[in-house]
Amino acid sequence: MSLPDSPAKKLRVAVFNRTFSPTGGGAERYSIALVEQLSARHEMHVFAQEIDHQWPGVTYHKVSAPLRKPRWINQLWFATATWWATRRGFDVVHSHENTWHGEVQTVHVMPVKYNLFQGRHGARRVLRWIKVVTSPRLLAYLGLERARYAARPGRQVVVTSESLRPIMAGSYPDSRAVTSVVTPGITMPPPVSASRKREARAQLRLPAEGTCLLFVGNDYRKKGLEALLQAMAQLPAGVMLAVVGNSAHIAEFRGVAEALKLGARVFFLGALKDVAPAYEAADILVHPTFEDTFAMVVLEAMAHGLPVVVSGPKYCGISGLLRQGVNALMLDDPRDAGELTRVLGDLLGRAGLRETLSEGAVAFATHYQWREIALQQETLYFSAIAAKAGSERR
Repeated sequence: MSLPDSPAKKLRVAVFNRTFSPTGGGAERYSIALVEQLSARHEMHVFAQEIDHQWPGVTYHKVSAPLRKPRWINQLWFATATWWATRRGFDVVHSHENTWHGEVQTVHVMPVKYNLFQGRHGARRVLRWIKVVTSPRLLAYLGLERARYAARPGRQVVVTSESLRPIMAGSYPDSRAVTSVVTPGITMPPPVSASRKREARAQLRLPAEGTCLLFVGNDYRKKGLEALLQAMAQLPAGVMLAVVGNSAHIAEFRGVAEALKLGARVFFLGALKDVAPAYEAADILVHPTFEDTFAMVVLEAMAHGLPVVVSGPKYCGISGLLRQGVNALMLDDPRDAGELTRVLGDLLGRAGLRETLSEGAVAFATHYQWREIALQQETLYFSAIAAKAGSERR
């Protein structure tokens, strides 16, 4: 659906993602959706090292990658190459990467500084600093990050959930005054009919009968797949699990599934360019993540009417917006396979609860549609331009 009205000015916008592909993950799908929505109103230019996307009105610029590993060197290369390519000729530079340049900086993960130093005091903090100053990799990441969030004319910092705002403020106090929340969004799909569910299962080569749990995540370990497999071993034989995400982890976790005698009940689908058929084929989304600043997959599943079981607000940003038992079931400890087993067992045994959660999920998702989210982002573009112009006049 197109955005309403025309903007006051058509902007020339540069967008940075090292990977611009729907299979990259939630951060990549977030960036792609904004570009698609805003391309009808502005001149959008994408700068990326991997591009698997085509959209009318979007211009793509392939950034070279002479050295993919170590990753920190590639990060420095990408930051330098994109700075050179966009140092003039754009109204707004919007970075989803750790770069020192760009008026708008969208944060999808915990800051490196926070992960390194949070909760460490005294000798532990000194030891961590010794580790940092002896590591070119950590120095590079911290240096880029410090420059990324430094106060400068027109700088806007965007976080994807309210829970990330205080973490950013604590790590980089200068960013506090210019930080805004722009959550991921969704384009509401049509209701999934029984026939469409059968077609989706056939398309993905899933069994036509039985209850299908769905797991979506590129980092199987960080998103809690091991605890889910342990819970699966305690659930009825008619329950299957479809796993969508990075195929590099399949061999390891297929071994875990086979050790738990789940080989015939777990289906590893790999990375899907279009995840919609997986949502259509499934009956419940399970997302026992250890760390997600938002968790776009949860919102996508809810838009498809799936009941969701997700880690609580301590671990997952979207959970701070959800209501227990109304539109989701939230886990106190995603590492606790026993808790996960109990929650799933209860949900599987209560058709009324599944129906309540499904209705609540759709109602929740309708408040987070991309056309409105894109307008929030556009407002920040104009704010950045105005702030930069005001600074130049002084």
